[in-house]
Amino acid sequence: MTALLEIKQAIRKFYIKNEVYITYLWKFLLALISIAVINNKLGYMSSLNNIAIVLMASLLCAILPANFIVFIAAVFIIGHLFALAPECAVIALIVFALMFLLYFRFSPKDTLAVLLTPLLFFLHIPYVVPIAAGLLGTPASIISVSFGLVISYMISYFSAKTTGAGSENVEAAALEFKSMITGMLGNKAMIVMIAAFAITIAVVYIIRRSSVDNCWKIAIASGAIALVIVAIIGAVATKADISIAGVIIGTIISAVLTLVIEFFSFNLDYSRTEKVQFEDDDYYYYVKAVPKVTLTAPNRRVKKINRATGQR
Repeated sequence: MTALLEIKQAIRKFYIKNEVYITYLWKFLLALISIAVINNKLGYMSSLNNIAIVLMASLLCAILPANFIVFIAAVFIIGHLFALAPECAVIALIVFALMFLLYFRFSPKDTLAVLLTPLLFFLHIPYVVPIAAGLLGTPASIISVSFGLVISYMISYFSAKTTGAGSENVEAAALEFKSMITGMLGNKAMIVMIAAFAITIAVVYIIRRSSVDNCWKIAIASGAIALVIVAIIGAVATKADISIAGVIIGTIISAVLTLVIEFFSFNLDYSRTEKVQFEDDDYYYYVKAVPKVTLTAPNRRVKKINRATGQR
């Protein structure tokens, strides 16, 4: 445990010392990976696949606020879908318009939730996002995570749709537009996962805000169980195409990963808990104080020993 605390303290010192450069670096890498995934899954507009454009967009995201990464990702998605068919681009534009209106109104600081949900979705472990959002965010994070899921399923839907779009006939185009809307909104798996993620965030948030010992660990376990139960019930009730085994395995992996977040963000020493009671003219106050786990640097004393040399 001491070794882990030493590593944690060293990482924190390194981050504080180099925070500006690290912030530029993680924004650049996040933008680069996000654009690369979008180009790989869609890639219908060849000009957007140009490595020079990708690097310039990523560099621009690095020096601008983190929310700009979401905007750039939306531009790339809409651009690729416009090359596929204007109807697809219109659907994506509507989704992003709703997202930006709600996202910037209620949870503008959840950039990572919006971006990491699709990235981890394609890595088959998106379940870490709702648990982490419940630990570090607020109930408003449900909006960001939900839109992240919508974007994930939208990219998956359009990445497989390479034919049958872009008809020049008005009636055919209208039918195509209607079928795409039905295909998006009628995705039972997406609806079930949005409900499961929303309930998970709420459960984790409520429990981690409680004053019980090890509340974050209990919240992680409870959120993981809630996610699996809701996903199974939803899959059975709606007959959605959801891999139950994948959900269980992915949730277990996600819970382990969120324990790392708990270690760096909420590592408390419950053996030294203190309960304090005091009052003023209007209230009695009952306070439970739990100290953070800290590592005291050893006080090394160097003792100089002078050895007497014999003389002949």
